[in-house]
Amino acid sequence: MKKILLTGFEPFLSFKINPTMQIVEVLNGKVFDDYEICGRIMEVDFNKSSNQLKEYIDDVQPDIIISLGLAGGRYKITPERIAINIKDGEPDNNGFAPVDVKIAEEGADAYLTTLPVRRMVDRLNEEGYPAEISNTAGTYLCNNIMYEGLAYAKNQGNVLAGFIHIPASFELAIQHGKIPGWNIRDLVNAIELCIKETVSSANE
Repeated sequence: MKKILLTGFEPFLSFKINPTMQIVEVLNGKVFDDYEICGRIMEVDFNKSSNQLKEYIDDVQPDIIISLGLAGGRYKITPERIAINIKDGEPDNNGFAPVDVKIAEEGADAYLTTLPVRRMVDRLNEEGYPAEISNTAGTYLCNNIMYEGLAYAKNQGNVLAGFIHIPASFELAIQHGKIPGWNIRDLVNAIELCIKETVSSANE
């Protein structure tokens, strides 16, 4: 059976709940057209995250890598188009805040996603879920993990990889008080649709 590595993140900054964790836990072990989802949770740590992702990849040996991240404040599902070779931003969960640091010193300046992001967005909109392609994954941990996943995929040649940002869940939105939220069931359903479009693309 082929494998999908699906990653989410632990809570971070002012977000005391991270719905990507819940989505990964719900979908872990599910099978879509002979692709089994292997769910894993990432630490919000610039120094550890790259090695952690590589360990997950070594363990799962995925054919597809889909990483999820919370974009608190966005109100649409936003598959990301590009990852850039920079880590910069607010402190991670261990207080480290890099400034203009390369993710890979000798790496490419950027990688474009190999996920079918246009198909994802079209399918989500058809099903009534607000979605659009995002052209910036930022420079925080989400971009970091997207870049690392795509670097691996490029070296393998036949692995699809990319990143999807999601809005907050209702639970997080209520707790936070200043961001929009979605029902967690809708978030799970939306990511399932993205996975189905990716599997369909991989099988063509």
